[in-house]
Amino acid sequence: MGDRFGRRRVFVIGVIWFAVASLACGLAPASGRASAGSARRSGRSWAAGWWTGRGGAGSFFLNVPLALVCVPVALRHVPESRDTSVPEGVRAGADGRRRFDVLGAVLGALALALVTYALIEAPNDGASPVVIGAAVAGVVLGAVFVRVERRRTDPMLPLSIFSSRLFTSVNLVTFCVYAALGGFMFLAAIQLQVVAGYSALGAGTALLPTTLLMLLFSAKSGELGQRIGPRIPLTVGPLIAAAGMLLMLRVGPGASYLTDVLPAVALLGVGLVTMVAPLTATVLASVDAGKAGLASGINNAAARAAGLVAVAALPLLARMTPEAYRSAPEFEAAFRRAMPMCAGLLVAGAALAWWQVRRPADDPALKRSEPRTSCAVGAPGLEPEPDR
Repeated sequence: MGDRFGRRRVFVIGVIWFAVASLACGLAPASGRASAGSARRSGRSWAAGWWTGRGGAGSFFLNVPLALVCVPVALRHVPESRDTSVPEGVRAGADGRRRFDVLGAVLGALALALVTYALIEAPNDGASPVVIGAAVAGVVLGAVFVRVERRRTDPMLPLSIFSSRLFTSVNLVTFCVYAALGGFMFLAAIQLQVVAGYSALGAGTALLPTTLLMLLFSAKSGELGQRIGPRIPLTVGPLIAAAGMLLMLRVGPGASYLTDVLPAVALLGVGLVTMVAPLTATVLASVDAGKAGLASGINNAAARAAGLVAVAALPLLARMTPEAYRSAPEFEAAFRRAMPMCAGLLVAGAALAWWQVRRPADDPALKRSEPRTSCAVGAPGLEPEPDR
């Protein structure tokens, strides 16, 4: 949609939509708690309900002022851009616009949903007909999705974009990295609570150094990646992050934050700082500028799908039963089986990056394309919106 209707326009619409939805979410629990409180008014129960409702509402209301700042800044300072090219042979509607690939979107979503459902239910139901049926149906729909996208004249996911070896490789690295990260964040937060005895707030706060490091140093990492190319950051970064995940194996009952938890999350943060900015920039630089929105969407979908599948699959692979979430010894044993798997995904991503990732200018698919407005690891330049 961004490539077709204007990337700034779609971004602003998305921010406004998100703010309105956040406002609705914030109002919903407060209204529900107020109704329950009016019905009971039983002192402590009513107070607990009011507190919970207001606390949940606050987390959603926070998004609204941020959106109020973001929208005018985007409108004032972000230039509009779009993909002005129309591939030869594309079937257009009566108004001359290209059609949206609704069938492809539905097939892709259903395939991912069914496979994820099967992974989530497998620990509980085993090889039941429902689990097997969902898994098989998801795989079949995935194959149908690929076939449909290959044949459509204007697909949601044009497979030709993967003719760039760099684009394909970086998305595979993205999948490995975000699968590992999604699994780690999910399991580490529970490990800190169930095994180490942290509160939910304490567990979340304990992982904050990773985010703070990325906020402080990602821009510098992007500059470094632009100077030396993406290969080294995308190889070294996952290896550092893998070491951080393995350090989390030291976190057990009575773990010290300063000596056990902080070194692990800090090392993980250093690894993420090293690789995330060059990863994103390389994805955008590996395609023509007109396809920046499509490239960004594919990469974001790969990251989100990786985290989703990892959270669903890791408990199954680590033999984590539903009772493990209430048993410190059982969860700790499963956690110790899961962390090497997450680290292994990062090592696989690093190996792939060292083997396949080069500077965008070295990609043969890009050399055959139209002249570009950027080079090295920087993101593609924005195309100005044509005068109307």
